[in-house]
Amino acid sequence: MKLIGMLDSPFVRRVAISLRLLGLPFEHAAISVFRGFDAFQQINPVVKAPTLICDDGSVLMDSTLQLIYAEALAGRSLMPIAPAALVQELRLIGLALAACEKTAQIVYERGLRPAEKRHEPWLERVSGQLQAAYAELEAELAARPLDASEAGIRQSGITVGVAWTFTQFVLPGVVPGDAFPHLVAHAAAAEALPVFGAIPCDDMTTLPAH
Repeated sequence: MKLIGMLDSPFVRRVAISLRLLGLPFEHAAISVFRGFDAFQQINPVVKAPTLICDDGSVLMDSTLQLIYAEALAGRSLMPIAPAALVQELRLIGLALAACEKTAQIVYERGLRPAEKRHEPWLERVSGQLQAAYAELEAELAARPLDASEAGIRQSGITVGVAWTFTQFVLPGVVPGDAFPHLVAHAAAAEALPVFGAIPCDDMTTLPAH
């Protein structure tokens, strides 16, 4: 398999970390959807990261769908089976992915749109959604801390940790850590794991074949 995309994308990073935890070998190509648009388009005309090229040449998009396929290949899952535990897992993942999406929207609005054309009410709305997603996650983690051990971490723990690191990396100070101590603690514990350290939130990193 080959994973295409930059590791400063939380969607690419969650797939890369999950593949490692599932014991699935893959190659990584750090191609940007912006700086490397033409090269990316040759691989996937839709130019969407992450892109996963399967061993049979099939091209998959969307990190969640890629992880469904990866778990089928691995014959094991990073998700719980019991319905009550699963619905809680899905809730946490959904909130974390929403935080990633809203963070990216703010970055794009600030970085790609000329200042005179920015729509401040839109930025305020998206910022409010970002804060709400993290407030919900903080409350969930305060009630039920997530396992951040390499043997016990689940997809919710991976995605929540990756999301928080991403927001702090690209929007420092926008979501202050002192208001979200449980998220800060979980992300710190996750980032201390060897698998997280080997796959940093860094747009200059290309992972060695593994």
